[in-house]
Amino acid sequence: MKIDFVSDIVCPWCAIGLSALEQAIERVGPSVPVSLHFQPFELNPDMPPEGQDIGEHLAQKYGLTPEQVAANRELIRQRGEGVGFTFRMAQRSRIVNTFNAHRLLYWAGERGGDAQHRLKKALLGAYFTEGQDPSDAAVLLQVVAAVGLDEGRARQILDGDDYTEAVRERQRFYAQHGIRAVPSVILNDRHLIQGGQPVEVFEQALRQVAAAEG
Repeated sequence: MKIDFVSDIVCPWCAIGLSALEQAIERVGPSVPVSLHFQPFELNPDMPPEGQDIGEHLAQKYGLTPEQVAANRELIRQRGEGVGFTFRMAQRSRIVNTFNAHRLLYWAGERGGDAQHRLKKALLGAYFTEGQDPSDAAVLLQVVAAVGLDEGRARQILDGDDYTEAVRERQRFYAQHGIRAVPSVILNDRHLIQGGQPVEVFEQALRQVAAAEG
C-alpha cells in the first residue's frame, strides 16, 4: 500500500499523526506491506527567514488568546504523550520557515530505503522536543549527519537551489487536489484521512483499504 503523508515539520498534529500512523502500521503487520512517502506542505510559506514569535503568530493567524494557546499546548502535549512523542513546548519559542527542510526531505526520498522517514522523524524531534531551529542550516546539517545521510551533499543543496522546483511542484500538486490542512494522509492515491487521528482510526483505514483493493 502506498501512503503519502503530506505535512510540515513545524506542525504539532503532523508529529502526532505520524506517530499514530506508525503504530497502526505496526499493528497491521506484514499482512499490509506499505511504502511511506513524505510530501511537502508549508503552513507558513511566506514566513521570513527570521521567523516569528509563536504567541504573536498564533494570535495573528488564529486569533488565539494566551490562555487558549496554553490550553492547546497542553492538549497537544497529552496527545503526543499518548502516542510516544515528546513535546517540550517551553523550548520552542518561534515559528520558522521550513522550505529548506522540505528540499532536504525530497532529496532523502531519492536515497531510497527509510532515509526520508528517518530524516522526517529527526526533524520533528529537533523542533518539538529539542527546541532547535530547522530553518538554520547548521541545525539541518547536524540532523542530516545524525541520521547517517551525506552531510556534504546536504550542504551543497542548501547552498544552491537543488530540489527547489521539485518541492514547489509537489506543493502545487497537492494544493490543486484540495489539500489545505495537514496532516493529510493519502492511501493508494485515492483515500484521504485528515488530521492527527488516533491509532485506531489509521489502523481501521489501512485494513479496510487493503481488504477492498487486495
